[in-house]
Amino acid sequence: MRDFRRKRSVLSALCLLVITSFVLIACSAPPPAAAPPPTTASAGAATAPAESTTASAQANGPFVLLDWAGFELPEYYPTFTEKHPDVAPEYAFFAEDPEGFAKAASGFQFDLVHPCISYWELYVSEGLIQPIDTSRLKNWSGVSEKLAAYGMIDGKQYFVPYDWGFESIIYRTDKVKTPPTSWADLWNPEYKGHLSMYDSGEAAHIITALALGFDPWNTTPEQDEQIKQKLLELKPNLLNYWSDSTEVSQLLASGDAWVIASAWNDAYVTAKNEGVPAEYITPKEGRVGFLCGYAISSKTKNLDLAYDYLDALLEPEAIAAMGNTNGYGISNIKAIPLVDPELVAAMDMDKPEILESTQFYRPLDDAQREQFTSMWSEIKAAP
Repeated sequence: MRDFRRKRSVLSALCLLVITSFVLIACSAPPPAAAPPPTTASAGAATAPAESTTASAQANGPFVLLDWAGFELPEYYPTFTEKHPDVAPEYAFFAEDPEGFAKAASGFQFDLVHPCISYWELYVSEGLIQPIDTSRLKNWSGVSEKLAAYGMIDGKQYFVPYDWGFESIIYRTDKVKTPPTSWADLWNPEYKGHLSMYDSGEAAHIITALALGFDPWNTTPEQDEQIKQKLLELKPNLLNYWSDSTEVSQLLASGDAWVIASAWNDAYVTAKNEGVPAEYITPKEGRVGFLCGYAISSKTKNLDLAYDYLDALLEPEAIAAMGNTNGYGISNIKAIPLVDPELVAAMDMDKPEILESTQFYRPLDDAQREQFTSMWSEIKAAP
């Protein structure tokens, strides 16, 4: 996925490798059976957040974040810089969640990590992160309860949800005569030779299962075979498989691709900024969604700094800056009025019910990962 997963192009990641000398290596817990409505978070938080005791905190060695490229921008955590002008966060970037987890599990020393929901349970089960005392976050009161609930594992808050977004369909309004309204519409012969699809076996399985009316995460062997055959039937429509958001923007701008499947929020932001006539839809089966968040290392030596950084990320002005830049949803709903209204409308950020109808990624076991990889290899190799 959102491994995204998914969030920055491979080219950007490689550039960062040269610049920073960090090695680049590495968008879920199943949603609670009865998740609370997306208002503001209160579970696990004190009614009156305690004053931070970190005003004079000093770094005990490097303060390191294991993160996606692009989330290191200073405007995303200005109050941390104001409070700790002598502390310069260091970043070790990963290009996808499996690589980020592998780095964390290998013994790499980090203070904060920013994985997506598919990997949250793994970080907990491996003892890589510690529960979060939300009473130390003065901005916690603005976090959506729905999103906060995803970060609770075994009754404890392990993750601070930060950014979330979609994989959906974006299309050129000046090229398509019959706009898509469903994942099943990807098979419309009108799009022959002009459909681009995300190069991911997991994503392909999910959207095809949705098109066929299956539960993507609980398919039978017979349904898996139907999904495979359905994907083979899609090949005449395909222009290519895309692998990063930069490619999506280029395909849209050139007009080579009329319809792009599993596109992320930033594709719409880029199209809007470049004046490309495009629309980002909500398929009737629901958008696929990713949710990413921050967690504190179980071995951190900079606990006070970690809490101050998390709180700085949640500041309304700061998290709104992230949302405006990337087009991602933001976890602090108090900041929504600070986000571009056109972007809010396009991504339904002001409609809590969108979270209820979003098909968020979930954890996969090794057998499922192998199945998706094998299926995808066969499909791509087929004529």
